[in-house]
Amino acid sequence: MYEWYPWGGEFRVGDPSSSVAVVTLGDKVQLPEEKVAIWGPLKTENLGIEKVVANVVSNPNIRTLVVCGREVRGHRSGDSLLAFHRYGVDANGRIIEARGAVPYIENLPEEAVERFRDQVEIMDLIGEVDPAVIETVIDERLVLGLPSFGEPLIVVKIERERSAAVFEGAIALHSEIMLHDDLRIVGVASGSDAEASSGGDA
Repeated sequence: MYEWYPWGGEFRVGDPSSSVAVVTLGDKVQLPEEKVAIWGPLKTENLGIEKVVANVVSNPNIRTLVVCGREVRGHRSGDSLLAFHRYGVDANGRIIEARGAVPYIENLPEEAVERFRDQVEIMDLIGEVDPAVIETVIDERLVLGLPSFGEPLIVVKIERERSAAVFEGAIALHSEIMLHDDLRIVGVASGSDAEASSGGDA
């Protein structure tokens, strides 16, 4: 069995078979674990979005991403996430039309970017913090019974090598595996100098 969410961070896991994930931006909102696959805040318009994307595409059951909570001042991570989903990134990795301070994607391959944009529909509830309102939208999406998107797409960033590896199917790398720039596995590292960034926000 592959790891559901390989990029660790500040998030909670509910039912991985749920078709709904929730981003709460600058707020912490309590949601029913039996209805939501994963949820948590999104504080930055760059690494934070990368973590959300990596974790969403690792679970093909997730077909809806609800974006709620209040914007993080300056970062505008919610606006940047919506722009990322709608327009993607330019040749320099900048999120097109994003109004965040530094909306650059540096650690995701194009395959992961396009997979995220195809896999999920975003429900824009930016500014909403009432759990009852958010849960109503969750219920409306769950009743649709959207099918799995297919195979998981595992994206693992190896901090030491500044490379990203993508694996289809039931495979996930761990932080001890080092990659060459052309993504060939070159060895297994020991200690903390080959740490991998995992999923959620920082």
